[in-house]
Amino acid sequence: MTTRSICVFCGSRFGGDAAYKEAAEAFGARFGDKNWRLVYGAGDVGLMGAVANAAQAAGADTFGVIPTHLLEWEVGKRDLTNFIVTENMHERKKVMFMNCDAIVVLPGGAGSLDEFFEVLTWRQLGLHEKPIVVLNVNGFWDPLIGLVDHVIAQGFAEDSIRDFIHVADDVAELEKVLDTTLT
Repeated sequence: MTTRSICVFCGSRFGGDAAYKEAAEAFGARFGDKNWRLVYGAGDVGLMGAVANAAQAAGADTFGVIPTHLLEWEVGKRDLTNFIVTENMHERKKVMFMNCDAIVVLPGGAGSLDEFFEVLTWRQLGLHEKPIVVLNVNGFWDPLIGLVDHVIAQGFAEDSIRDFIHVADDVAELEKVLDTTLT
């Protein structure tokens, strides 16, 4: 079985709904059984730490990338299969993107939004064809999907941009989307 690498963008906090952490842990736990490698921001806090710890417990390889200025803030998780320190955020995103086959966006804040919009823009520009999947735990990303639809309705993007985003409401659906798009 070929190992597929899944880049996970998510919060360095847990957020206000316990379901976010539960989903991160449930998703991370699937990495071992699916023979997926986790590519993520190398933090050991918030949802980042939850997904990484669950993936490690499931026996999955982990590939973490963190910029020097976040080593303390995000508590750089050094017990990963691969631990890479970059000079800045731009390099971090590039290394993460270059080492994955698909992108999954869990609940998160401004950093997760930045990462989502960058890979979406690259897809819109034809720079990649990697699946982008949003895990919409308890409707967390509904406003984001609404914003993308609004941008399309207002004529600032083609309808096709919406086709670049897969939305999964739970981990089981997320797994099905990845199984379908990674073939």
